Amino acid sequence: MTARRNRLDADRWHFSHGPIDVIAEAHGDAAVVAEAHEAAWQRFAGVLDELVGELRELRRPIQTVQATHTLHGPIARRMWSACAPFSAGFITPMAAVAGSIAQELVACYLRSGIERAWINNGGDIALHLAPGAQVRIGLLADIATFDWRDAGPLFTDGQFDITADMPVRGVATSGWRGRSLSLGIADSVTVLAATAAEADAAATVIANAVDVDDAGIRRKPASECKDDSDLGDIPVTVDVATLDPLQVRRALEAGAACAKALQQAGRIHAAVLVCQKQWRMVEPLCSDALQNAQPAGRVAMSAVGSVFA
Repeated sequence: MTARRNRLDADRWHFSHGPIDVIAEAHGDAAVVAEAHEAAWQRFAGVLDELVGELRELRRPIQTVQATHTLHGPIARRMWSACAPFSAGFITPMAAVAGSIAQELVACYLRSGIERAWINNGGDIALHLAPGAQVRIGLLADIATFDWRDAGPLFTDGQFDITADMPVRGVATSGWRGRSLSLGIADSVTVLAATAAEADAAATVIANAVDVDDAGIRRKPASECKDDSDLGDIPVTVDVATLDPLQVRRALEAGAACAKALQQAGRIHAAVLVCQKQWRMVEPLCSDALQNAQPAGRVAMSAVGSVFA
């Protein structure tokens, strides 16, 4: 298994290696962009082996891992640092793996001549914005509604802009319908934070908090869902029936309370929580057309200058 890359267009590359799939996009001086893409590729090629070498420690509860003594690589240490503030509950450094990888790669674009760049690692996004630059993020509230066979334009449930003067360089999404396991019932929780690693960890924690006691929620041990899960036998959500709207509201209120506490502690900038066509927004967030996830409220998303959470 070797790392592979594919040029998508003049600005974008697709890098893949085992479970890691990223889209790298940059704009600016063509020669500088090309150099940055090459640097990102060279860094990407060694990421998987680097993390596999530390996987045993990264799957342990954060309280049992001493980053300065047992973790060696910069990505592994970043994962630990992003998750350490949540050590009061159960969390492992793996909660921030996607965002930490994206953050490591976007560093290759922090150079004069690049106006803006982003690394999208499965919806966890690290940004570089030069002074005066901005990027528009498209929000797909429920990934279950996305059909990759649809050749038409991608319709999003909302869009919001991130400008260079905002304290945001990371966007991450978590929820029970995603590729990662979740303890909660959120269809999606999208978090804006200072870094991609911090956004990734916070999105995981907030999504876990979107929960309510209801017989319509089915769970089973994480180890039965994924053999090598770092969650062990902790019950994770595998199915959610259509719940009473009041129950959905209660779950979202629990998640929003968690998000607001993290915002007050300076851990996140903003968040959007979605569950069964209800949503909560923890502002400030410059957002257009988030309309309770109703089809009539959806807006077409241009592929140019856009990234998706």
